This record gives sequence, C-alpha cells and structure tokens, in this order.
Amino acid sequence: MEHDARDAALGLFKVLETGRAALAAEVVHAEFSNREAFVSPAACSLPGPAGVLASGAWMRHAFAGLRFPVLDVAQEGDLVWVRLRMQGRHTGAFVRYREGALDQAIPPTGAEIDFEHVHLLRVRDGKVVHHEAIRDDVTLLGQLGVFPPGPTALRTLAWKVTGRAARAAARVTTAAARAAAGAHT
Repeated sequence: MEHDARDAALGLFKVLETGRAALAAEVVHAEFSNREAFVSPAACSLPGPAGVLASGAWMRHAFAGLRFPVLDVAQEGDLVWVRLRMQGRHTGAFVRYREGALDQAIPPTGAEIDFEHVHLLRVRDGKVVHHEAIRDDVTLLGQLGVFPPGPTALRTLAWKVTGRAARAAARVTTAAARAAAGAHT
C-alpha cells in the first residue's frame, strides 16, 4: 500500500507536467477533488482525471517546460506529503480566477520560475482522491515581476484595460476544457 500511494502521488505531478490522459486514469481516483481549483478555470474543478488534466493544461499554457522536481516525500496511512519545486519559463498568459471569473492575467514575461510547494494528497484504492497545497505564491509573483509592483504589474493592468486579459482567459479556459474532455476519450 505505501509504495502504491507514493507512486500515485508522484504520478499526479507527471500528469500535470505531460497531460497524459492514460496516466491520469491510472493514478487519479474518479472522485478526485482539488481544494486549490478555485484559482483556475472551471474545468479544473471537475472530479476525477478530467480536473487534473485541465489543471495541467492551465499551468502548461503559462509555463513552458513545466516540471516538478521532488524534494521530499512522506506518508502516513492514506496521506502523502510531497515537497517539490515548480519550474518552467513563463511563455504564456498566467491567468488566475476568483469565484469562476477572471481575476488576473499576467502577460508572458519570459522569466524562469522556480519556487517550492508542499502538497497533501489523500490516496484511496491506489489512486489520488484529494489534493491541497501550500504554495509560495509571493515568490512566484516576484519572479514574474508582479510583486512588488513593477513593469509587469503595469503590463498586467494594461492587458485588463484593453481586453487582452479577457481574451487570454477565454483561450486558457478553452484549453483546460479540451484537456478535461480528453479524460473521457
């Protein structure tokens, strides 16, 4: 059981990196829920592999070469903690949502990102059934030049005023929905 739970937990991050629907079916439980989905497109809140595939598409849209090098893994019963880094290059709009609506669209900066997360995963029947995370979003926003406010913050505001943010959000929402639909094919 311990080996299966860890494999499933680590497999979840491979799905996010690659978008492999077959792997999602192997490691993600049909009742999967993601506590963090509230900042992402609606499709990321779907249960099961569909939500994970949508989440991966959302992140890969913003960050080319997305990867999650694992630093530590711990397990107690059906709970697995994974400490890792999120790395990639910001080549697409990073769109964040609040209550299902566009909150912020950060224009591509070309910046490399590299920051830590800790994820808590619950595993049932050898598959991940629940996810929540503690992320260092302040470091991410700093690496993207949004916090403290600087040129990227001004570009982000300009995108919002000119409608580019809404168009970027529509593209990301569509990409996430298509990825989620791939879970059922």
